[in-house]
Amino acid sequence: MSNHRKGLYLVLNRKLLLSVLAIAGLWGSGLPANGQALLPYVLPLDQDRLEAQGLFWAQEAARLAQFQQYQEALAQAQLAAQLAPNEAPVWGLLGSLYLQLDDLDEAITALQRAQQLEGDNSAVLFALGTAHLRKQQYSEAVRYLESGLQLEPDNPGARFDLGNTYFQLGRFEQAIAQYEASVELDPEFWPSVNNIGLVLYEQGDRQAAIAKWDASLDISPEEPEPQLAIAVAKYALGQRQEAIALGIAALERDSRYADRDFLIQNLWGQALMVDTDTFFAVPAVQAILVQL
Repeated sequence: MSNHRKGLYLVLNRKLLLSVLAIAGLWGSGLPANGQALLPYVLPLDQDRLEAQGLFWAQEAARLAQFQQYQEALAQAQLAAQLAPNEAPVWGLLGSLYLQLDDLDEAITALQRAQQLEGDNSAVLFALGTAHLRKQQYSEAVRYLESGLQLEPDNPGARFDLGNTYFQLGRFEQAIAQYEASVELDPEFWPSVNNIGLVLYEQGDRQAAIAKWDASLDISPEEPEPQLAIAVAKYALGQRQEAIALGIAALERDSRYADRDFLIQNLWGQALMVDTDTFFAVPAVQAILVQL
């Protein structure tokens, strides 16, 4: 299961942002008296008003993000961070938006600023873990995710991310343990069930992997990934006619799974990819691939 499924951790303090009052204006009103020489004049800044205005724009950014208008939300959040530079929720929101847009370096910078201002925010720690996981900085990802889980142990998405990190490190048993913990917290969290199948396949247990992919389809029957994985595994086991029908249906449902790079991003391991290449070379499957 890919890192993009990990979910967006918006770390706004919602109560704080929703309490923002309308701002009447930002500037004082001072003009030179008649007859005075015109000198450069700097209007006094009202820091409280600036910060309140920043929180207002952060609230607007959060609203836009709810409608997946991430670029527009990012512009508002950047302004909010300039106006309210000491507000951890604003930096958390900004970092989460950078993460959503896959600007990982900017995301880490903003999230680290949020952590400096509020060190015990589990959502910030989870987001930092996700960012480092996407950068393939697995030791850092483990550190942040484990720190966040100490504060909030019942977060299935964070358990899933930690399982993915352990999977990438080749720590298969620890990966399975985190996936299972995720499913215990949320029995409908099919990505964790699916990824247990991915681990089992790399461990050489095709039948057990198929059982997990079947279980994930019981939870979410329309998902193409476990269906394609079952097709690849069954073809490798000699169940070729059934496998080809299943695989073609999965590829027609979502053509992204015809892309090897996309599969690898979704944590398809070496053993599964070897069998996938064999499956994709089947003439009937090739005929579909050229159309996608």
